[in-house]
Amino acid sequence: MHDFKKATFENLIKTIEYRRKLPDIEIELLQKAFLTAQKAHEPQKRSSGEPYFNHVFQTAIKLAEWGLDTSTISAGLLHDTVEDTSYKLEALKKDFGDEIAFLVNGVTKLGHLKYRTSPQTEKERMEQAAENLRKMILAISEDLRVVFIKLADRLHNMKTLGAVPPQKQKRIALETLEIYAPLAYRLGMQGLSGELEDITFMYLHPEEYRWMTEHVKEQYDERVQYLEAVEILLREALKKAGITPVKIDYRAKRISSLYKKLLRANMSLEQIYDLVALRVIVNTIEDCYTALGIVHQIWPPLPGRIKDYIALPKPNGYKSLHTTVFCEDKKITEIQIRTLQMHEEAENGIAAHWAYSQAKTSKNFMEGNKNVTANQADIAWVQQLRNWQKDFTDPEEFLHSLKIDFFKHRVFAITPKGEVIDLPAGSTPIDFAYQIHSEIGDHCVGAKVNDKMVSLDYQIQSGDLVDILVQKNKKPSESWLQFAKTASAKSKIRTNLKKETSFMRKARQLELRITAADRVGLIKDLSAVISRARVNILNLTHISPAQKTSFPIIKIICDIDNREKTEKLILKLKGVTGVKEIHHQMI
Repeated sequence: MHDFKKATFENLIKTIEYRRKLPDIEIELLQKAFLTAQKAHEPQKRSSGEPYFNHVFQTAIKLAEWGLDTSTISAGLLHDTVEDTSYKLEALKKDFGDEIAFLVNGVTKLGHLKYRTSPQTEKERMEQAAENLRKMILAISEDLRVVFIKLADRLHNMKTLGAVPPQKQKRIALETLEIYAPLAYRLGMQGLSGELEDITFMYLHPEEYRWMTEHVKEQYDERVQYLEAVEILLREALKKAGITPVKIDYRAKRISSLYKKLLRANMSLEQIYDLVALRVIVNTIEDCYTALGIVHQIWPPLPGRIKDYIALPKPNGYKSLHTTVFCEDKKITEIQIRTLQMHEEAENGIAAHWAYSQAKTSKNFMEGNKNVTANQADIAWVQQLRNWQKDFTDPEEFLHSLKIDFFKHRVFAITPKGEVIDLPAGSTPIDFAYQIHSEIGDHCVGAKVNDKMVSLDYQIQSGDLVDILVQKNKKPSESWLQFAKTASAKSKIRTNLKKETSFMRKARQLELRITAADRVGLIKDLSAVISRARVNILNLTHISPAQKTSFPIIKIICDIDNREKTEKLILKLKGVTGVKEIHHQMI
């Protein structure tokens, strides 16, 4: 093998063996894929002028850094051969087998997807974009490794985006910002998501990017110097408690997310407390909580700013302890504490599950079981995404819903049973209810948040404990559409309203059964309320109680065909003195 080729291949092997020792059979497979890809792409150059092979090699290196299996890394080396060279799928399948051919073919199909396409009618553009995204969802749900390769491919393309024409730069950057960066985040790959967002920020908002790079560096350097002094104090305190951290480093806030935060803080860097956070990596979960106690012994925490994502992980798998403290010189400082495995999973998300399965990989590979997969419970939202997208037939609604329901900033609320519900920011108890089950949403009459009653338009915050109150006869209200956030909740509300409207057309009579304390003038007062609502009473029956201590029931049949009018009438009747309970149904 040529010296240059050998050195490059050895770099790939070293990257993989940083995590695990490779058996000879896997090294041979990787070498074969390396040489096949290099030969296929040998005459090709990229827009930047560099050899095309460098792109597929960098894709493979990134997959190796994420700790993925040998088949995925091999497919990363070969992912552009079928589309861009004379080396076709049939030959690839013959040389490398069905699994690698499947992965390469999957990436090839995703390569044909263009989220924003060339000028055409708006309807055609929407339909094509929607269909492309549906194909991506299908690819995600069939084998996540296809998406890992695509994300590694997209990262290197973004890093070399400066070589393509400006108009294409903006299209690719926007596609990356709206689809690939949020997708990486939903897969728990927060490091990748943040890196993609920063690169897109540079192309989509060049002036703001320049301002940020000019103004943040001085503040950042000053903050790092401060944390270096804090680190020494923390290390000494941990050592006294018998804890030796794996490492303590600094996590600088991403430029793109920092800019969003600055907009909310009137562009004042002094108001951003987590510009740089101290990150403590320890060996065990027990060490995490011990370290948190030590931090709070040294520096008092800010009330309400302690977040335990170990006991209650985010739905994308993120685990860590976060605390914000009054540190040295009373400077407000964020400290994150996690294990090494949590740290790798925080950076690489579901991909890290493959890394922690690699101890078994060599044995599996030798036995012919090459497909190492993540825990399905950790990617339940993928199946949810696949099922959810079937509900939308209108392309525009589908695209809008995808961005809102799955690719927006998230909040994480908790059910009374301790289940974490993942929702887009701005969601209400109605969204929460429908996320649990359609029946819960349909019959929702109220909500408690952190043991306090709230209105149904309350905006849920991360960490809220939400308890939905239901009533069997309750139906969705049209007013819910004004504050429901998720498209799935709105869709279910509209479906129910249509059914109700159709039923109301057939059944124009309302039966009320009113339980009330018996008193003089009760019937008169009830009749007056119904009359003022301009509703005709067709029949009124006084049902005597079975026991003398029971409240009587007044059955009233009205002529009414408007559901909203019915709700208002019932609300007014509940205000009549002595009324205890009202049941209603259309007949």
